[in-house]
Amino acid sequence: MTERDPTKANVFFLAICQALGMSCGSMLISMSALVGTTLAEDKSNGTLPLSLQFIGMMVCALPISYLMKHYGRRAGFSLGAVCGALSGFFSAQAILDGNFLLFCLSSFLFGAFMSTVAYFRFAAADTATEEFKSKAISLVMAGGVIAAFAGPELAKWSKEMDFFGPVLFVGSFYAISVLCLCTLVIIQFIDIPRLQIHEIQSSGRPVIEIARQPVFFVAVLSGIVSYACMNLIMSITPAAMIACAHPFEAAATVIQWHVFAMYAPSFFTGTLIRKYGAVRIQLLGVCFLLIAASINLSGVALEQFWFGLVALGLGWNFLYVGGSTMLTDSYRPEERAKIQAFNELLVFGVVATTAFGSGQIYQKLGWDAVNLLAFIPIILFLLVQLSFRRQLNKRAIA
Repeated sequence: MTERDPTKANVFFLAICQALGMSCGSMLISMSALVGTTLAEDKSNGTLPLSLQFIGMMVCALPISYLMKHYGRRAGFSLGAVCGALSGFFSAQAILDGNFLLFCLSSFLFGAFMSTVAYFRFAAADTATEEFKSKAISLVMAGGVIAAFAGPELAKWSKEMDFFGPVLFVGSFYAISVLCLCTLVIIQFIDIPRLQIHEIQSSGRPVIEIARQPVFFVAVLSGIVSYACMNLIMSITPAAMIACAHPFEAAATVIQWHVFAMYAPSFFTGTLIRKYGAVRIQLLGVCFLLIAASINLSGVALEQFWFGLVALGLGWNFLYVGGSTMLTDSYRPEERAKIQAFNELLVFGVVATTAFGSGQIYQKLGWDAVNLLAFIPIILFLLVQLSFRRQLNKRAIA
């Protein structure tokens, strides 16, 4: 009797979890810098909570990956959802108490949840065939399309309903707790077999040996550059828009379409990768990132913020999904825990730096400086990818 293939069901459930997780993430993006700036005595520390979220993602990447290696994907994802629910509750309490430190600690805890969300795409590839792998990753990422509308709309709705009197965004963080609990329930339906005993006991090749592969180096750099550019610009956009006399509702709408642009291409990014290869799709992503920074430098009208953030989202998608697919070609099953964790550690270490640095640069040098800085990682990636282009056309592992 043929054994049932759980891949399509896994992709469906993981896509829903991705939608819920990223809805929480997009809500936080809309609110974090504003809440942080309100609570912090030094306004240049307004993006510190968002930076701590990414530090939480970085710190938790390795232990979460090894937990899933030994106890399965479901156990790791469940723990992350619990962390997210607790984070929402403590963040609401921090706002009610005017406690910036508690808000920072809650943001770090939220990072633990988002660290597990980052593994949804890899979990989709665990049971997929080689032909379906890039599409499985892409379709799970497409779950973020729901988040594009749900997150900012929930943030605006809870603000407008004014459940907690003059204290804004408290209801939004309670909503994050509810969404994380829903994620916890849905996670129980995924069916990803745990690794065999010999795969758990074997560590495979040393990380340094795997890291010498051009396909690994470019894949990791792809994730770093996509997130660094996106986060550098996006994290400060709501504060920059309000400083330019645009209302919060307009800032939330811009973030909404930015998140939509991040995930909507995922319905076909996997197909494009199979047809044209990850290298070309990454280059397409780089082009959109360059366009985004250029539009943002052209002015501060609402339309310029909108088009700039949409181009930024498109660039992130093509570069990030291309890199994620490429990374899965660099390791064997018994190596996936440490390599995926190493990748997340590097990516979110840089992202945490850019989230905090974005606020510092904006407060001291302004909006144009933030966008000019984005050109540095973009040019670096182009130089590296072009130098390794011939090797990237070959499979990285035997």
